[in-house]
Amino acid sequence: MPMLIEHIDAIARQKKRDVLYVEFHPPVSDKPNDEACIDFFDFDWKARPVRQHVIDWLNTQGIGWQCCGSFADVDQMGGYRGQIYVDVPFDNELPAFQSLQTFLELPDGSMRYPEADLCCCPLELAKKNTAHDEPGFWERWAETF
Repeated sequence: MPMLIEHIDAIARQKKRDVLYVEFHPPVSDKPNDEACIDFFDFDWKARPVRQHVIDWLNTQGIGWQCCGSFADVDQMGGYRGQIYVDVPFDNELPAFQSLQTFLELPDGSMRYPEADLCCCPLELAKKNTAHDEPGFWERWAETF
């Protein structure tokens, strides 16, 4: 069944704040750059246990999440790679953020799970795509893609 997946910048504009999301990628490769790039595009996010582990943890903690697309770009159309928006404000003082950070990051700030990155989409950056929220924007865009 098809899913409507929102871009992370659209979610930031809806929430009116910086938003967090988790990106998943192949393990770091020792292959030459060309081969590593092919691995990235052939990456099967559905088969990655770490993604389900993150989702299970979020569910156990009662933290909302949803599938999300990368930052919208009218010059290219990227496929969905398993990204998830995490409904926790980016605020070091919030216990929910602290738990999320502890779960995903090691004390030195590196990622606990090498195939997952905790990312932030700043609202100020998301506002650069405000025109995308106008009714019919994406339909008009698709006509000339």
